Amino acid sequence: MSRRQRAAGTEVALKQAAREVFAERGYLNTKITDITAAAGRATGSFYNHFASKEELLEALLRDMLAAADEAVVDVAGHDADFSKLSAIRWHVAAFWRFYQAHLPEMVAVKQAAMVDPELGRRLQQIMADDDQHMIEHFSHLPNPPAEPLVMISAMNALMEGFAYTWLVVNPSNGETITDEEAIDTLTNLLHHGLAG
Repeated sequence: MSRRQRAAGTEVALKQAAREVFAERGYLNTKITDITAAAGRATGSFYNHFASKEELLEALLRDMLAAADEAVVDVAGHDADFSKLSAIRWHVAAFWRFYQAHLPEMVAVKQAAMVDPELGRRLQQIMADDDQHMIEHFSHLPNPPAEPLVMISAMNALMEGFAYTWLVVNPSNGETITDEEAIDTLTNLLHHGLAG
């Protein structure tokens, strides 16, 4: 195995270990030594790939979003016309499933942003790279919003807050809803808010 292959393997192992440790302990309670121990790597090897835990989280977020973008290209049913309930539902379902699949990272992003506002802004910017795509969707509405970025932020806040409540907070109290209930609730709220 070449040095480049070993380095790539170490980076993958560190990212996977971080995801597992974030899920187990939470981002704020995770130390770099926890990540390297879970990855079976020396602590020094971490710094060959990442300058900090924050940089690792940014890399995880970029990887997740890139994979999600690739998956969207391959999925049927994508419709840009947000005047249609089905188009909004498709996007809500994609968001819900993304959040669910990446729960440790999404909780880590929330925790990181609370304690480090600058990191929070950088993470938000990484996630905002899809804004232009969403602006196009709003152009199909009978009354497109004058400030589409404001509408996008409201839509994202609603979906993220709802997902956090029902996938993180309420399950710890034994309260759950089905994926379909969650998707339908968000879809109906957004459809009424966007299409009137």
